[in-house]
Amino acid sequence: MVRLARSTVENYIKTRKFEIVDIYKEKRGVFVTIETYPGKKLRGCIGFPSAVYPLSEAVQRAALSAAFEDPRFPPVDEDELDKIIFEISILTEPELINVKDKKEYLNCICKKDGLIIINKNNSGLFLPQVWEQIKDKKKFLECLCMKAFLPTDAWMDEDTKLFKFHVQVFKELKPNGKVESTE
Repeated sequence: MVRLARSTVENYIKTRKFEIVDIYKEKRGVFVTIETYPGKKLRGCIGFPSAVYPLSEAVQRAALSAAFEDPRFPPVDEDELDKIIFEISILTEPELINVKDKKEYLNCICKKDGLIIINKNNSGLFLPQVWEQIKDKKKFLECLCMKAFLPTDAWMDEDTKLFKFHVQVFKELKPNGKVESTE
């Protein structure tokens, strides 16, 4: 999957063409994260929380979006290809966290969970990898709210829904290098 993401971006830079590779047909949610190497600073991250495309196609589309359409960054150019690493996160189906009292969310989440918050027309998603930067559960929820353009306490709102998911991660250790897998 990592090689597919990288080759899709490399081929698009060289040819400006995108050809779907039909290897894995099972539909899965997926995110592609691009980081600088060796600094490991975010360079792009986009994906599909729901299983809308077959896995291979989802990886390709997310890779192109992360490389060229993440509004936080300029498009990746050819000179960067040997200075970036790709990470693929394959998601389990998001599961609604049912609680009677919203404070129970703090007991229902752990640092292996990715979270999706939805409140009316706003939503936000954090992959489990974000726990590396935000270790406190309450702060994690507050930052997720901010990402969704919601007040920091919106996770306590009656109209808010919180979903959790897990990921299997495949990541290059260096550009075009060995790929590591974690769950």
